[in-house]
Amino acid sequence: MTRQSPGQAKVLTVSDSVEAGSRTDVSGDAVVRRLVDAGYEVIEHRVVSDDIDGITNALSYMAYGFNGLVATTGGSGFGQRDFTPEATKRVMDRAAPGMAEAMRSVSSRGRLSRAVAGTRGSSLILNLAAAPDRAVQMLDAVIDVVPEALGLLAGGIVPTVDAVEPNLVD
Repeated sequence: MTRQSPGQAKVLTVSDSVEAGSRTDVSGDAVVRRLVDAGYEVIEHRVVSDDIDGITNALSYMAYGFNGLVATTGGSGFGQRDFTPEATKRVMDRAAPGMAEAMRSVSSRGRLSRAVAGTRGSSLILNLAAAPDRAVQMLDAVIDVVPEALGLLAGGIVPTVDAVEPNLVD
């Protein structure tokens, strides 16, 4: 039996040291592996430094005309150069606070995350942690609803409870 792909994805690693080549991109690679394991076609994986304009430009470019998931890893904590949430907010059309809350709630360290989630056009952007295990854990917290979100962003209609059940109120 062939499983239908949940869609396409792109991964953006935000890290000065990875960008400079002094550290391996363990987190970005972990996110790519998890997405592939979940059936996503990962069509791009890039790295930028912890620079708000660079992050903003990369996110804008990656989301432009794309109906899929853009997952970031890194830059969402309290570090002096952690600007990923601010850059994401610059490009977002709409926030997806339920997803951000779910991602932060999966671990006690999630309370130290400033990660956001939202949409730009028909793309869904998720900020994940810098640590590979926490990035994957955050992704796993929402991966089951990402295909539905992407379908809705593409203009699909998902039936609601009201559409399926009869109206019992007179």
